[in-house]
Amino acid sequence: MELEGRCYCGDLRYRVEGDPMFKGQCHCRECQYVSGGSPNVFLGMPESGFSYTQGSPKGFTRSDLEGAVTREFCGRCGTQILSRVPGMAGVLILKVGTLDDPSVFGAPEMAIFAIDRQSFHHLPEGVPAFERGPGSTPVS
Repeated sequence: MELEGRCYCGDLRYRVEGDPMFKGQCHCRECQYVSGGSPNVFLGMPESGFSYTQGSPKGFTRSDLEGAVTREFCGRCGTQILSRVPGMAGVLILKVGTLDDPSVFGAPEMAIFAIDRQSFHHLPEGVPAFERGPGSTPVS
């Protein structure tokens, strides 16, 4: 599978090749901040198949959190493109909304960090949901 995408203003463009390793929806408080309040919808993609084809991203890693992710985003419009998670070498967390065709996502396979979800967040029906990451306490 080959996918392309960009930031809102178009300064950053990317291409990624490979099959999604997983598809999900994250409700963690950090994702709520960067999304403006909603859960983040993402694809876990092989890092080896990813490249920026236009522009260079800015990066941000919180220094006050142990194991904080690094978020890459457009320095002009602020669109978050992906996250790099410590302990997940070789995997990029690609934000579905940045794809040229977000419909290729289909549906999430899991919902994570449901412990942080807000009352206005909806967990997808029939999809495994976890308090934190996969393998943590399931949420019903």
